[in-house]
Order: sequence, then C-alpha cells, then structure tokens
Amino acid sequence: MVEAVIWDFGGVLTTSPFEAFARFEANRGLPVDIIRRTNAANHFQNAWAKFERAEVDIETFDKLFAAESLALGAEVRGRDVLPLLAGDPRPEMVEALRRVKQHFKTGCITNNLPANAIGSSGGRSIYVAETMALFDFVIESAKIGMRKPDPRIYRMMVEALNVDPKNCVYLDDLGVNLKPARDMGMTTIKVIDGPQAIRELEAATGLTLSDRAHA
Repeated sequence: MVEAVIWDFGGVLTTSPFEAFARFEANRGLPVDIIRRTNAANHFQNAWAKFERAEVDIETFDKLFAAESLALGAEVRGRDVLPLLAGDPRPEMVEALRRVKQHFKTGCITNNLPANAIGSSGGRSIYVAETMALFDFVIESAKIGMRKPDPRIYRMMVEALNVDPKNCVYLDDLGVNLKPARDMGMTTIKVIDGPQAIRELEAATGLTLSDRAHA
C-alpha cells in the first residue's frame, strides 16, 4: 500500500546538470568528470556539502571548491559551476506529480543552495514555485542545515507526512541518496530520464501518470 511519494527536485523534476558539467569541461579542456569527482570526494564535508547546508557563503564556497578540484587535477572555480546547476524543466514529470497528488501524500527532499546562489530567469522561478506548491511538505537542505544522504532528513520527511516509510516511494537521480531511503524500507526509483521514471512510478503506484498509449 502506497501512502506517499517523495521526490528529489534537480535531476528529477528538472534535467540533470551532469550534461552541463560535461560540456563545460570539454569547452575548457578540463579532465573528464572533474566537477562530479570534486562533488563526490569527502561528500559529507566538502565545499559542496557545506554550501548546501548554508555553512559557508558563496565566496568561501568558490575558494574551497577551487582548492578541492585542484587537488584532483585541475582548478575549477565554484562560482563557475553554479550557473550549470539550473537544469531544464521536465513537464512530463510535473504532470506525473500532479496525478500522484490526487491519490497520495507528496513530499520533496532537495539538496539546494542558499537563496540567490544561482541566477534564475523569471520563467524558471515561476516553474519552481508552481512545482513546489504541489508538495504537502518540502525539506530544503540550505534551510535546515542538513542534506542527503543524512538519514535524519528522510526520517524528518516521513514524520512530517505521518506515513510509514515502508509505504513510501522515493525518486532521486543519485544512488547515494537512494540508499538511506531504501534502508528505511522505501521503494526507490533511480531517475535516468522522464519516461523511465514514469514507467517505474506507474508500476510502483498502479496509477496512469501520462497520456501516452498503454498496451
């Protein structure tokens, strides 16, 4: 029995920034995956983690990220990475969220950055605001000083929604963030793209979440 569907935001309801990272690296002649490797190294206490918990300001993040990436082979300024994060909307995923909300509780757990860290166009700001309004409860790392994959953030969500984790479905684009949810008993879906995620979410919930023809 499903009680709630819990969503990540970036890479789930928007496209992954990884493609933008790869283009940036190729254009600048940087080592492949230097940005992702910098993000992953010491992922509880690195510059990225501290910024998503709002423990450092943008200037400090810029310097820390540069030092950490340099230690891995090439200096990348943190400020240069931030514009790559926005991602493009996935309207089909937002439609799936709307349909899910008609039947189950909805939550969002997002590792995000302090307000105004990324310059957003007005259109994207409206998209984010309208999408966030579809959730019964939202947890933002930069507001609570805690980020995925800290198990406490998942417990906070199930307590807020008043649901059994065994009756929850959780979607994220990063395996490291899925593991704590799976350990709690949630059904997890690793999001590769919109159609794949919707198929798996339909299987998990028994709902029809898109208008495409079904066999």
